[in-house]
Amino acid sequence: MWTIPNIITMLRVVLIPVFVVVYYLDWEWARQAGAFIFWLAAITDWFDGYLARKLKQSTAFGAFLDPVADKLIVSAALLMITHTYASIWITVPAILLMSREIYISALREWMGQQGKSDLVAVSMMGKAKTMAQMLALIGLLSELETFMGVTIYWVTLGYVLLYFAAVLSVWSMVTYTIAAWKDMIKTPNQ
Repeated sequence: MWTIPNIITMLRVVLIPVFVVVYYLDWEWARQAGAFIFWLAAITDWFDGYLARKLKQSTAFGAFLDPVADKLIVSAALLMITHTYASIWITVPAILLMSREIYISALREWMGQQGKSDLVAVSMMGKAKTMAQMLALIGLLSELETFMGVTIYWVTLGYVLLYFAAVLSVWSMVTYTIAAWKDMIKTPNQ
């Protein structure tokens, strides 16, 4: 249980309340500091998986905790940007993204019970969705359009990537559903 990748994953869980508190502090750079903490957590997601494979330290606990940590911090960030922007243009894709995560988690658990988890394993589309979603959230959380007088359009890019991630979410949800459909429509004892 106490492997380096698992410790990094647990750090990501610990960063969630830190991220939320810092984001809502009443000081000038709170949003940017919160976005930085979210970025740090996003990097640990890649890093813990890489180390688990490289050091051959994959564990059942890590396989359980890693997706939970991801979903917790992403859900927190989606709720926070929905609150911050208070716009239907953020709320709708945020709901789509959160709904997809709940749906796919349930589908993967159910397919695992059927012994067919390989049909709904993480795909390249899912990885692209995750990358777009993380970058979108960093941009939207930061609220930066200019930095030191230079226009950088982080928020604008965040909007675009949020919609791209939402489209990939729906697409991957449909793809996973099609892959599992035969098993989903079976009657018991078939």
